Amino acid sequence: MDDKLKQYRESINNIDAALVFILAERFKVTQAVGEYKAQNNLPTADPAREQEQIARLRQLASAANLDPEFSEKFLRFIIDEVIRHHERIREETN
Repeated sequence: MDDKLKQYRESINNIDAALVFILAERFKVTQAVGEYKAQNNLPTADPAREQEQIARLRQLASAANLDPEFSEKFLRFIIDEVIRHHERIREETN
């Protein structure tokens, strides 16, 4: 493998590691949100908030020259996983 390709791959590896740690931190916070919702008998999903977040992320993606469709699919995947976690927390709490 040539040096240039090796540099690109090292950068990708670093970015991937950062993404994993950022996602882990995000899920720590959403875990706390799920616990709060369960304790206060709030719904596990908030469709209005989800739509706001998707619209905001699409705008950020456009500004960053990233495909807004991709960013929406990515966020939707995360939101669905968070809701699943919140439902599990609610079941464990009740």
